[in-house]
Amino acid sequence: MKQAPIDPAVAEQAVQWLVELQAGASERRRQAWRDWRAAAGEHERAWQRIEQLNDRLSALPPRLGRQALEAQPSPQRRTALKALLVLSAVGATGWGLQRQPWQPYLADRRTAVGERLDLALDDGSQLLINTDSAVNIRFDARQRLIELRRGEILVHNRADLPPLRIATPQGLVLAERGSLGVRLDGSSCALSLYEGNALVRPLDGTSQRLGGGQRLRFDSHASTVPDGLDPNASAWTRGMLVASGMRLADFLAELNRYRHGRLGCDPAIADLRLSGSYPLDDSERILDLLPAALPVRVHRFTRYWVSVQPRA
Repeated sequence: MKQAPIDPAVAEQAVQWLVELQAGASERRRQAWRDWRAAAGEHERAWQRIEQLNDRLSALPPRLGRQALEAQPSPQRRTALKALLVLSAVGATGWGLQRQPWQPYLADRRTAVGERLDLALDDGSQLLINTDSAVNIRFDARQRLIELRRGEILVHNRADLPPLRIATPQGLVLAERGSLGVRLDGSSCALSLYEGNALVRPLDGTSQRLGGGQRLRFDSHASTVPDGLDPNASAWTRGMLVASGMRLADFLAELNRYRHGRLGCDPAIADLRLSGSYPLDDSERILDLLPAALPVRVHRFTRYWVSVQPRA
């Protein structure tokens, strides 16, 4: 009997746990892994599948491909192995119509869920990478190119250099100078230009210029009309989630980007409004504080399945 495909997101979580355990996880992290497995039947099924695939790969003779993996430096070997495990577990049909879904696993730089990274680039520019993101960096004598494969970045671009190109699945951003944030969101991309000038070129659409203090969204066919910046959009670079009259449902969706598992709310309270500044490194504390700000209660089915409900 043919096995049902594993959800890609769950398969990736299982592979991340496998890599962490093989690297020598603490007992606290091992307990977190056991909790994750027990949280849902799909988690346990994904774990069993990943373990089986890893055992089979370990048993392969070098001439069948293991040698190629072992020849790679350690970081590249780990990412290649993770990509192979996830693709094998999910299968082609499990990925649906996603375009080249393995690319984030092989990116030059990746962040885990909840992780943020601050990089000084070779030309003196600064690149900040948000949670669960993947980028390729292509800087040489001919080009200054950043490929955003997943997630979100913010770049402080030097003004005395040729334009910086940021490639996304939806198109190309050319930044002449200044600072800008780029975020992938489903089939579209959000661009926030904090200072300087930029040009957006959708893959199959008309180019659009924007200046400092503007933002827009684009997909592969078109871009929206530029409007004013969200002043809180870059708060993540300071480790904060800042809400100003934000819908509760949107707040939880944003917070969910920084933690594993499922986080949502009852539709009856989705439109409640929330304001405040919250440290992203302690999402559990943020959830604990919600009942003090809104007429809600936080129901933790497991650590990885949390629902915010109306207060009884």
